[in-house]
Amino acid sequence: MLSYTGGLVLLAAILHAGWNAMLHGNRDRYLSMTWMSIAIALVSTVAALFLPLPASAAWPYIVASGLVHIIYNMSLVRSYQRCDLAVAYPIARGSSPLLVTLGAALFAQEAISPLHALGIALISGGILTLALQDRHVSRSDALAALTTGVMIALYTVIDGIGVRLSDGQALAYTVWMFMFYWLMPVLFVAMRGAAALLNPLRATPAAIGSSLMGGLVSLAAYGIVIWALQLGAMGAVSALRETSVVFAALIGRVFLREAVSGKRWIVCLVVAAGAVVLGL
Repeated sequence: MLSYTGGLVLLAAILHAGWNAMLHGNRDRYLSMTWMSIAIALVSTVAALFLPLPASAAWPYIVASGLVHIIYNMSLVRSYQRCDLAVAYPIARGSSPLLVTLGAALFAQEAISPLHALGIALISGGILTLALQDRHVSRSDALAALTTGVMIALYTVIDGIGVRLSDGQALAYTVWMFMFYWLMPVLFVAMRGAAALLNPLRATPAAIGSSLMGGLVSLAAYGIVIWALQLGAMGAVSALRETSVVFAALIGRVFLREAVSGKRWIVCLVVAAGAVVLGL
């Protein structure tokens, strides 16, 4: 992968770990995700007014990805309601690069070099080892996190194909896809009512503010990934993005006071080695 592309994807990984920590750190994660989605959708709507439309061939992928992202958001919230960040995050993120590589080969006829295959294996293997070290994870908790990983792989492959059909309009593709995030507040109000969405603006403004900030960080993080999917192999981009588990472990330890064992840090080094291999 080109060095500047890889560097930007690593930046996206840091941003991704950051907004996931913001989400996990809020008590009501469904409310937090909804306000994140409002920030994403609002910025995307304004940006779309000033950007050209993506090519018509990309629109089925924009729609499909937008809908899958909504399912992903709900699955992510459920995972974080059940597990610590240091448990749910590795399962979800570690499973996706292998699935993306398989999906890209099946649906985009994308080949991958042996060196990149090694890097992907190191990253995915290391991340999944992080999750499997925790013997207290129930089967249902692991399944919830794995479902999130499947959704990640699905929207990554959809976007990898779609953005390449957008006539070079990666930013326009991104903001139009993210406008589907307006569905999140609609679903929230349908389930809990408008008061449950609006009252926290006065009761817990700091939590809402962190959610809005998390939404902007999320928009930037995945916007970088969609741009990179135009240039690099989907599996390699996905694996490099998932090095965010290293940053998530650090954030979980420092800011959320979650325990991180010495074995976990060793596995993080394996993941980092995989990232280096992908950069060769």
